[in-house]
Amino acid sequence: MNDSELITPEVLIPRLGDQLVKMDLLTEAQLQQALAYQRQQAAKNQPCLLGQAAVELNFLDRPTLDRAVTEQIVRLRSALEDANRNLELRVQLRTTELEEALRKLSDLNQLKANFVANVSHELRTPLTHIRGYLELLQTESLGGLNADQKKALEVSLRSSNRLQALIDDLILFSLASRGELTLQLRPVDLNRAISLVAARATPKATERSLTLAMEIGSNLPDVQADEEKLSWVLAQLLDNAIKFTPPGGKVTLNVTREEKMALVSVTDTGIGIPAERLKEVFEPFHQLDSSATRRYGGTGLGLALVRQIVEAHGSVIEIHSRPEQGTIVSFPLVFSLKNE
Repeated sequence: MNDSELITPEVLIPRLGDQLVKMDLLTEAQLQQALAYQRQQAAKNQPCLLGQAAVELNFLDRPTLDRAVTEQIVRLRSALEDANRNLELRVQLRTTELEEALRKLSDLNQLKANFVANVSHELRTPLTHIRGYLELLQTESLGGLNADQKKALEVSLRSSNRLQALIDDLILFSLASRGELTLQLRPVDLNRAISLVAARATPKATERSLTLAMEIGSNLPDVQADEEKLSWVLAQLLDNAIKFTPPGGKVTLNVTREEKMALVSVTDTGIGIPAERLKEVFEPFHQLDSSATRRYGGTGLGLALVRQIVEAHGSVIEIHSRPEQGTIVSFPLVFSLKNE
């Protein structure tokens, strides 16, 4: 039964006038007269109920009307009880259906995470061999190389590094999806972590003619974090900002102290994101531009993993953006207990 077929008390119980005719207390002609009288009284601003109109016209007496109304009320209450039972059954059925759909979705997500993990691990082994031989060639351990061969080898190594990073991201995503993302929390020197991340990001910023700035408050205490995963988050945010900022723009990694926390933010002067699409950036495997001719590469995993890692630290990531003006991504980290 669909919603349009739901039986309501109004469907089950006829109007009082029809009920009086059905009980042979009124004829159809008397009912029409009573309705006409009711309309006349309403026109005089003296509204009356149908039963009252029938009594005033001497079609039936008050006790008979009271019995008819009582019977109508009993039937209405019975119909309401039936409707409530029907509604409860429908709710139970829908709840069962939703629970089953949720179970299937959970199984599907688990299957997807397992598939991603298995494929990623299978890709890692041959890639390790490829990278090993590329590095041997680069060091000319297997013989000398001419200029063209060295250039081709550099391109191959860059591509293998990108593939390695992609595989690592997929493995990290599969762990997070299965609830197996673990953190090794310990005091982390933000200045040191940011310096290392910035050193790796600088060449890419320079290649794209961007200004990369670090603005870090002085004498910041250590934060409580997983240094490896925090560094990955910072690197991902910087890489994302650099990718979506046109030449001549600026990317800034800023850390300020706010009471017992350090507020980390990455600001860019890039293309920005419309307000109605901000939530989409955290969806895994999702690109805002999903067309076949999209300008910017990537799997759409970066910010999804960033949010999972930040939330695993007990923090919350926020994003503010305006089209053609830039984006700010920020999150707080608590200071290490040893600083208190």
